[in-house]
Amino acid sequence: MTPNSVTPGFTGSPLDRTDENRPRDEVIAAWRAHPEARVMLLDALDPVITPGGGLAWMPLDLLPPDATTLFLGLHNGAPRFVAASPAPPELGLRQAIFHVAATLPEGEAAIYACARSLLDWHRRHGFCANCGVPTHVTRGGWARRCDSCEADHFPRTDPVVIMLAIHDDHVLLGRQHRFPPGSYSALAGFVEVGESIEEAVTRELREEAGIIVHNVRYVASQPWPFPSSLMIGCFADAQSPELNLDTQELEDAFWASRQEVRDALSGTGEFGTAPPYAIAHTLLRRWAESG
Repeated sequence: MTPNSVTPGFTGSPLDRTDENRPRDEVIAAWRAHPEARVMLLDALDPVITPGGGLAWMPLDLLPPDATTLFLGLHNGAPRFVAASPAPPELGLRQAIFHVAATLPEGEAAIYACARSLLDWHRRHGFCANCGVPTHVTRGGWARRCDSCEADHFPRTDPVVIMLAIHDDHVLLGRQHRFPPGSYSALAGFVEVGESIEEAVTRELREEAGIIVHNVRYVASQPWPFPSSLMIGCFADAQSPELNLDTQELEDAFWASRQEVRDALSGTGEFGTAPPYAIAHTLLRRWAESG
């Protein structure tokens, strides 16, 4: 395996989103009536999993007539949808969701990530942010329209930088209070208004770990559907290994050698790290395999 072959989780969807057809109501209606149209089965926002370990689907015509369906894309020409519920779901435990994410096939995990973020966005944006009037679904589920002020609203993604600071063939790993015991990962934080990716990486590492970095470079990205982030993975070079931790953000942090990271990724190390579906795992594996 080469470093560039490490693929972030929740990517690789096989669906054709066919954006050019979303504004055409007659096309959406035809897809809903398609004999091969299927809707994803969910338990609240969690996917129902088949005995074979994949996503469960059912014919669209088994839904109630008044159900709101959101178009996800075409799978080998067959339409795929997810059904919106007017009531907020009981979300359940994140650990159960992560177990599912770890076991779903790559492409199906990406389909689920898209569906989950889309559903969550619709549940949070039922009213126009411009004038406060209720909005309605348009473009097959990829927008909401306000008939009062004629504003169109589209699903949003929150950018988050996640990065490995590198110094003297070591990378900086940290842990938050909510992490499982003995688990360490890459540092991360939301990109703020008016920031570039490079500036956000530099600021977050300075704020959380007290280090100054340069030579920030992009590695990979990952949609993170909890609820709708885009994780932007980066490497950065640290000027000094001296740390000054923000203990409100980090419980602990240390510089890990390449061999220590390799051992952690193989499950034989003295500390645990991010699971394979998380982009922190991707960053660590790419760095460990590049040496």
